[in-house]
Amino acid sequence: MVDKNCWFSAVCKVVLAYFCGMNTEETVTILRSEYDQIQGQLLELRHQLAQLQRLIFGRKSERFVADSPMAGQPTLFSELAAPVVEAEAEKEKIAYERSKRKGVEKLHVGRNELPGSLPRQEVVIEPEEDITGMVCIGQDVTEELEYTPGKLFVRRYVRPRYARAGGDGVVQGKLPPRPIDKGIPGPHLLAQILSDKYIDHLPLYRQAKRYEREGMRIPDATLGDWMRQSVQLLGVIYEKIKEKVLQSNYLMGDETTIKVLESDKKGSTHLGYYWVYYDPVGKLPVFIYQQGRAAVYPKEHLSSFSGYLQTDGYEAYERLVLERTDIVHFNCWAHARRKFEDALQVDREKAEMVLTLIQKLYTIERQCRDQGLSNDQRLEQRQQQAVPVLEKIKEVLDHFSLTLTPKNPLAVAAAYSLKRWDKLTLYAQNGQLEIDNNPIENAIRPVAVGRKNYLFAGSHESAQRAAVAYTILAACKTANINPLEYLADVLQTLPSRNVNDIDDLLPLNWADKNKAVKVDG
Repeated sequence: MVDKNCWFSAVCKVVLAYFCGMNTEETVTILRSEYDQIQGQLLELRHQLAQLQRLIFGRKSERFVADSPMAGQPTLFSELAAPVVEAEAEKEKIAYERSKRKGVEKLHVGRNELPGSLPRQEVVIEPEEDITGMVCIGQDVTEELEYTPGKLFVRRYVRPRYARAGGDGVVQGKLPPRPIDKGIPGPHLLAQILSDKYIDHLPLYRQAKRYEREGMRIPDATLGDWMRQSVQLLGVIYEKIKEKVLQSNYLMGDETTIKVLESDKKGSTHLGYYWVYYDPVGKLPVFIYQQGRAAVYPKEHLSSFSGYLQTDGYEAYERLVLERTDIVHFNCWAHARRKFEDALQVDREKAEMVLTLIQKLYTIERQCRDQGLSNDQRLEQRQQQAVPVLEKIKEVLDHFSLTLTPKNPLAVAAAYSLKRWDKLTLYAQNGQLEIDNNPIENAIRPVAVGRKNYLFAGSHESAQRAAVAYTILAACKTANINPLEYLADVLQTLPSRNVNDIDDLLPLNWADKNKAVKVDG
């Protein structure tokens, strides 16, 4: 509902104009000003309502599909709409390209074969009648995929002691290195606890219930202590990955929240932040927990970094690059596109115009990926195809900024992009750079899922331990290795290693080493 005070103010001004003897033209000017103000407020309220409805009922995907154009219907801004006709034709090409890619996939002609790597347990079923004297002429094999739930068991290390002849001391075998000295959990159990918490997002109290069903009661506090010591041991791996990521000459940056129980206010939680940096070349993220979102944090994190930094429009990064000439800062088209997605409910026709052109930029990027182009080839493709589209987008946004009221969501979206225009178009000048920082948002997704399950971290130290775990498990995903196997092996090996001799335990190196072992075997 529009504020009643606006209407009351408009009526008062008309009455005042009448008694002050203003002419008709001056009265119309006053009314026009009031009308524009009310219209701006109405658009803003409609925008807020549309956002709330989408948040509660709408889809979460940002993929844009334009409505089919209405043939023969003129547009309010026909000159600027000219590139949209071309973009609509491109939309048909997009649909064709997507269907073509799907078409090359192998048709599903039946049930998938079970992997040969899985162990087989044979059950031979003989006929019920007597088969004496019969000759076997073949057999039918039916395979069934089965599962044995994980079971707790106790491994006993028995070390006999032997007395040397002549009373010259005692001989006894040495215990293998153990993740937790004098503790009872083995490396595979610790790996399972970490994977359940940070991959499958099972809070510790749920894990404790599951182990209790297996006949072993493990208090939540004990599981937490085991996890703390395990992550502390893995800290050296985390530092190596962090060092490797920050040595890249191209990073994406973003932040996400985490609630922490430690708070100055009784009965509330502290809102902490994971600062995440992603190396798009090595496809490695690093998570760093901080208690706030101040500009001092990226300044500290990136003190040794130099190169390209891609982020959203958060001002902390803007402040950083003002002090650093060795960092080239540029922005993300996904965040710019999001602003126009938000404006669809307010002015669909104009918002669709921009979104259709942005969609064309993404089509060019998809074609580059599908063709496997090198950075130089991708740069050439962008110069030839993307730059003209960017020029058309700039023309449309300039038009919006001159013709729309400042509070119009579409004008806000245009202002956001125009303010950062040089930083949005920089990607078209370098074939190494990406159009958006969606890869880092994908890397952050496990944190968002985890928040819905374990809700908060117990302390600031616990939040940083989660950052260590998320970093290492993301590296396992990049290396395409089983995190359970990796964690169990590394937790077994690390206690006997020197800190300067762990390069082979980094996920990518570990994957190469174990792949070579399997091939040789």
